Amino acid sequence: MNILLLGSGGREHTFAWKILQSNLCTTLFVAPGNAGTAAIATNLNFSDTDFVSIRNACLNYAIQMVVVGAENPLVNGIVDFFAQDSSLQHIAVIGPNKEAAQLEGSKDFSKKIMLECGIPTATYATFTKENFENGIAYIENHSLPIVLKADGLAAGKGVLICTSHDEALNEFTEMLQHQKFGDAGTTVVVEEFLDGIELSVFVVTDGINYKLLPSAKDYKRIGEKDTGLNTGGMGAISPVPFANEAFIKKVESRVVVPLLDGLQKNGINYKGFLFVGLMMMHDDPFVIEFNCRMGDPETEVVLPRLKNDIVTVFQAIANNTVGELNLEFDADTAATVFLVSGGYPGDFEKGLVITGYNDIKESLVFHAGTKANNDSVVTNGGRVMAITSFGKNINEAVLKSLDAAKKINYVGKYYRTDIGLDLM
Repeated sequence: MNILLLGSGGREHTFAWKILQSNLCTTLFVAPGNAGTAAIATNLNFSDTDFVSIRNACLNYAIQMVVVGAENPLVNGIVDFFAQDSSLQHIAVIGPNKEAAQLEGSKDFSKKIMLECGIPTATYATFTKENFENGIAYIENHSLPIVLKADGLAAGKGVLICTSHDEALNEFTEMLQHQKFGDAGTTVVVEEFLDGIELSVFVVTDGINYKLLPSAKDYKRIGEKDTGLNTGGMGAISPVPFANEAFIKKVESRVVVPLLDGLQKNGINYKGFLFVGLMMMHDDPFVIEFNCRMGDPETEVVLPRLKNDIVTVFQAIANNTVGELNLEFDADTAATVFLVSGGYPGDFEKGLVITGYNDIKESLVFHAGTKANNDSVVTNGGRVMAITSFGKNINEAVLKSLDAAKKINYVGKYYRTDIGLDLM
């Protein structure tokens, strides 16, 4: 079949790499893609939220399946768009519909569902301009640290952990009164800070049946030892050694099953991938967030460990047969180290020539913020390339990725050398 993959990051290059291993894929198109996807598939030059261009491409190229990598098309309703167009209704779109995608699109919606379903999570309150003064009073009496979350999508940067009341009040004011995060921050969720060990669990579901993918831990801060500003992710490890069978069973019984049951009771049929962001506290799982798609950089460690044909997984989601899947995973550890642009997550330069990536033989190199420029590949984003390696343990896998990172060059290259160190 002809497949269209939507997105342009390291997650999408990883999906493309995995999809092309399937005999079920005849031709793979990626929109808009990056230099990595261009090397193995056909890139289409339009945004993953340009629904009209997506529709035209599906009809022009006889697309039979659309795989949605990123959250924006899902939150904006691409699944609904296809369902409402008679010329597109035969095409399977892998991802939740607009209502279900609000699990990620609205932090307030997500928290309400968690409370309704009895899912363990941080206590919270939600505020807008209309009850701004109530929010000020709430923060002044809140224990420290204080977590502020923009309600909408903010490219992974809408969560602030404030260590003083003054900082929290200033940031709260910036978000609601001065639109620090634009429309995403017109509603702000103020949360209790959960102190524990963070990890993610991934779910494949057809709305009723589900299967778990491997656990992963990502590293969000720009600096070594988890210091500095939040980023889209500086690296990841899978599996997570402390997420043993007993803990994962708690995640299933306390989070996954109640959520899917609760969504069904609300008439919401969630189909696709579900990202469960967790905090382990005293061996118990507490939900930090839900995302309506796979994570990035977690995809770069999770999908390479999957032994199954990924297209059969997509088909099971579309055909409501996820319960029949028998997923198998590589027992080795996968470690991803992300190379980023100098200055990221602040201002950074684009268009810098990248060399050395074709010399990597022992690791997988997934492009993220790259594009082709004549005969060269140049930087085109803050997070440039993800390097994934396998090892018998975390140390072995990380050292392979770090060794590969040294061989790739561009002006201002930066990466963390302590990925996974806390788990060893």
